[in-house]
Amino acid sequence: MAGMPAQAGEGAFGWVYTLDLQPKGTAEFEQKVDVTHGQAAGRYDFGLYRSELEYGVTNDLQIGGYLNAASISAHNNYISPEVCDRTPCTAGFGVPSTANTSDPYSYRRFDGASIEGIWRITNPVTAPVGIGLYVEPTWGKLEDELEFRLIAQSNFLDDRLVLAANLLVEIEKEKYDPAGIIKNSMADLLYGASYRFAPKWTAGVEGRFHTDHDGYHFNKHTQTANFIGPNIHYAERNWWVTAAWRYQIGGHCYADGTADCSLGKVWDNHGRNQVVVKLGIPL
Repeated sequence: MAGMPAQAGEGAFGWVYTLDLQPKGTAEFEQKVDVTHGQAAGRYDFGLYRSELEYGVTNDLQIGGYLNAASISAHNNYISPEVCDRTPCTAGFGVPSTANTSDPYSYRRFDGASIEGIWRITNPVTAPVGIGLYVEPTWGKLEDELEFRLIAQSNFLDDRLVLAANLLVEIEKEKYDPAGIIKNSMADLLYGASYRFAPKWTAGVEGRFHTDHDGYHFNKHTQTANFIGPNIHYAERNWWVTAAWRYQIGGHCYADGTADCSLGKVWDNHGRNQVVVKLGIPL
């Protein structure tokens, strides 16, 4: 039984997408809690809560829809003199410039919606490398996004070992600040490995190489950062759960992005730690 492949639709990784899609005519509900914690000082917690329904249109085409909520709790988390009138101050992604003081800031509300589509071009179960394309537009109160992914996956050891990588490109329109809209573009490499070490259990590691740019067309490189950490996954016939943690091992800011860096790390909507928990229920 230890050699059994993952059930279709299971998410063995925290942030890396794979090509284990819903079979034609089947659906799954997924709840995700994703929390970014800790910045240069004080307190910063950014939570993203996503409720998704996935559906297999064909065996190689999956669509999904999300309802998104968000929370922010920040207080004296920034130490950059380019941002703070006095340091430390309360700032970062989701914190409007009008709250750039020493007072705490809190935000909790329904944020918006997303839709996604995944097309599996080759299947990693029957081909040496599985390849897929992903697209997801998001409309929210904090920001609007358009995300694309190129997904690659290879299975080994009778599908017990899964290697996966995503090349991610995202266009962002941040609109939470009354001072004006912020236009960003991002290119990331997400990568990971997951091994089924016992019936129902897999564990592994995943990482993120992140780059950020001003403007919608990668006009100016502003950030680079690296994250890495472990994941673990457990599955029953009627539900599964995945937990993952990644730590920022270092980052650097350039040009207009220098205000978001200190202590050798990148802040804004990033932190020292990020934790995600996902629960899936086939329908």
